[in-house]
Amino acid sequence: MNLLDRYNTIRQHTEKICSLLQTEDYIPQPVAFVSPPKWHLAHSSWFFEEFILTKYLPDYKVYDDDFGYLFNSYYNNVGNRTFRADRGAITRPGVAQVYEYRKYVDMHMEILLQLKADEVQGLVELGLNHEQQHQELLITDIKYILSCNPLSPVYDEDNSWENRENKASGYVSVPEGIYEIGFSGEGFSYDNESGRHKVYLHEFEISNSLVTNGEYMEFIEAGGYENFNYWLDEGWSWVNQDNIKAPLYWHKTGNRWMQFTLSGLKEINKNAIVTHISFYEAAAFAEWKGMRLPTEFEWEAAHSKLEWGHRWEWTNSAYLPYPGFAKPEGAVGEYNGKFMVNQMVLRGSSCATPAHHSRPTYRNFFHPDERWQFNGIRLVKK
Repeated sequence: MNLLDRYNTIRQHTEKICSLLQTEDYIPQPVAFVSPPKWHLAHSSWFFEEFILTKYLPDYKVYDDDFGYLFNSYYNNVGNRTFRADRGAITRPGVAQVYEYRKYVDMHMEILLQLKADEVQGLVELGLNHEQQHQELLITDIKYILSCNPLSPVYDEDNSWENRENKASGYVSVPEGIYEIGFSGEGFSYDNESGRHKVYLHEFEISNSLVTNGEYMEFIEAGGYENFNYWLDEGWSWVNQDNIKAPLYWHKTGNRWMQFTLSGLKEINKNAIVTHISFYEAAAFAEWKGMRLPTEFEWEAAHSKLEWGHRWEWTNSAYLPYPGFAKPEGAVGEYNGKFMVNQMVLRGSSCATPAHHSRPTYRNFFHPDERWQFNGIRLVKK
């Protein structure tokens, strides 16, 4: 697939995700960490406009001078921007105008790619991978927004991600040794996956399956959320301050555990893989089981022997630079490096990750209390 076809395919998929929404679904921002779908649609277009079209297409005229202020996410090098928590207040421009903006950007990107695809290929690939990140965020943000509706509305009746069960079982033994970590292949990778380096690992045994809903229910029923011995100190404070009693979207009705899914409110399948788990919960569950979470280096060393790709998997590794890491100059350098503090690494990918947007060196990262992504738990024997 050439670059223009790839561009059109990915851009169209973003709009396909939104095609199941009603107009009113595009606007709400119930919490600061969730962005309205309309904002995602505009921001991913602004990325191409700001970083590519204004630099490489002669005489390009920006669609609207205000859009850089409204739809810049965190690029301080570019200029002033709205606060993240205020994105839901952007009722104008309207949804229809945002779609017109996307058409405008796509039309000019097609011209540019016909003129000088080779010159802009690297930046376009970054923009496309950036858009795929927002496709996953779109899905998880849409789910959170709909979960706040008292009617528990359905996004997609045919979605069955929460019913995914493990196909593998048992433990995989990984021998002691020196392993190379980080991206070294051909194709796209983010700067935080470089530079490739060696790490020494002791022998370890890692589960070939992820923790299930039924296993996590046992933790709840055993008083897991009431026993401080299982929790990191910050996690215990989080549990008590926010009155956490179960994974996100879980509700107990009588004696039945229910969960809000993309296909509405459903009874929980005990055999399915648990999801929407914070790092704090993952670490507490591991402690209760007498096990631990893998480091990101152990995960990467073991990945070829594991079934993965259904949940982002918490590791016990802080999000830090690899040896030799250097931020690119300018605004693009703000993409990853400045977030390397107070966050934990997740490995793999999830059911919401777009096709061809995962690789074993991919380093996702979130704060330890965040759980609105499709996060799960893989254990290592102590």
